[in-house]
Amino acid sequence: MSASGSRSRTSSEADRPAAEYHRFVVVLSGPSGAGKSSFVSDLLGRPLDLVYSVSATTRPRRPHEEEGRDYFFISRDEFRRRAAAGEFVEWAEVHGELYGTLRSQVDAALRAGKNVLLDIDVQGGRSVRTHYPDGVFIFVLPPSMESLEARLRKRGTDSEDRIHVRLQNARREMEMLGEYDYAVVNDDLAAAQKQVASIIVSESLRVARRAVRGAT
Repeated sequence: MSASGSRSRTSSEADRPAAEYHRFVVVLSGPSGAGKSSFVSDLLGRPLDLVYSVSATTRPRRPHEEEGRDYFFISRDEFRRRAAAGEFVEWAEVHGELYGTLRSQVDAALRAGKNVLLDIDVQGGRSVRTHYPDGVFIFVLPPSMESLEARLRKRGTDSEDRIHVRLQNARREMEMLGEYDYAVVNDDLAAAQKQVASIIVSESLRVARRAVRGAT
């Protein structure tokens, strides 16, 4: 191939991880308002062998939602039973309802040759690391607390008290930054998205992941 031909690769081709490596879990965390949902959408649109983990919840299914696509909808008793049996890699109660990541779903995706993306809080991230210590843990940071407050206000979905709580939570979450492998500042969204995608590609090239695959 000519030099010019080698430079003609598309960005999608450049994103594609190496074919043979041990698949892994990607944990994406960050304070509310840092833009995590934009990162999730972007990553799932790239050829990164990446699937989003579908959570289980006790909250009622909404009319537009589908079982197994949006959530796995289970009763509170069933959720508690599974939690007691250790079937969740992480779970939490949010606004009176229970949400959790089923290990069976994560493991099935890994066996199918997919990397698994989890968008969870720092407490959940800590729990996931105990189950998947070879995972990739990425924290999305706002450029500053002032910019984060501005983003929260711009959304227009929270009361003044709720904004105050979210900012307090953000400060507490950022104190746990040292538990993560990578920190990406969402100052320029497009650039930050490329950085996160590059982290996943780089992790797929780690010799240790190839060694693990070869040993199994």
